[in-house]
Order: sequence, then C-alpha cells, then structure tokens
Amino acid sequence: MNMLASRGQLRASFIRWALFTVPLIVLLGFLAGMVGSPASEWFQSLAKPDIYPEPKWFGIVWTILYIMIGLSVAFVASAWGARGRTAALIAFAVHFLLNLAWSPTFFGAHQITLALGILAAIVVTLLVVMVLFWKVRRVAALLLVPYLAWVCFATLLNYEFLKLNPDADGASGGSQVERVRIGN
Repeated sequence: MNMLASRGQLRASFIRWALFTVPLIVLLGFLAGMVGSPASEWFQSLAKPDIYPEPKWFGIVWTILYIMIGLSVAFVASAWGARGRTAALIAFAVHFLLNLAWSPTFFGAHQITLALGILAAIVVTLLVVMVLFWKVRRVAALLLVPYLAWVCFATLLNYEFLKLNPDADGASGGSQVERVRIGN
C-alpha cells in the first residue's frame, strides 16, 4: 500500500481541523473587533468617504471571510506531511496577528496612520501566506482571494479616512490634547 491515509481519513482530518479553526478564527476576529467600535463618538465624528459602505455590511462580510479563512487554515493544517505546511501555518499566524491588531489600533487607539501601515503589512503577509498555502493545498489559497480583495478595499478605505480626517489621527497629535495653563 502506497498511501499513508485513505481519502476518508484525510476528509475526517480536515473536518476535525475545521471544527477547531473556523470557530477559533471567528471568535478571535469578534474579540478583536470588540476593542473600540464604529459606534464610538470618535468614529461617528469622522468624515466618511463616499466609498464607505453601510455599517451592517462589515459584520456580514467579516463573518463570511473569517469562516473562509478558518476553512483555508484547516486545509493546510490537515495536510500532514506536506512540504511547507509548518512554514505556511507560521506565516499565517504572523499575518493573523496583524489582522487582529487593526481594529484596536484604528477604533481603540484612533491611530489612523498606524492602522494604514498595519493594513499594508496585512496585504503583504497575506500574499506570502497565499503563496505558501498554494504550495500545500491550492484550494486553501483560493479561499483567501475574497479576503485579499476585502483587505485591499479596507486599505483604500483607511487611506480615505486619513485623507478626510488628518486632525483625528492620534498619530498626528492633532487636537486630542487640550492644554490648560493655571496661574500667571
């Protein structure tokens, strides 16, 4: 017998991984999104770009994307013995930490410029992840294509927010601090 595992065993391994990775990715994304909020007074006061979609779409799109990301990771994680599997998963972990850092940076810390830099790093690391996933399981890389499109849109949206609201950027030191002189 030349096969290490039957198709049924491989399918069962993928399902077990998916039952772990999909809820984990969705939960981590949800928790990162809880730090800061589009409902905050700071965000509500920002000028919105013309390309800004209705807020309800963000929750819908991110939920779908996180499910697809979790499935993608499950395809790679279940590829026991595949060349490049470990490197692909490590690259994904680094990438996903950047993903999770964006919401707290933008909504929580009001750092629009830093958030834009994080998005640039997200795009670059996502491209690396997609190349590495492609080498392990092509379907895993293909599942990330809508995510790449959304992250590119998010980068443009973040840039437009910065362009319209340069004084609201916590990185610029703008009008976030009010100085009061007491005495002479």
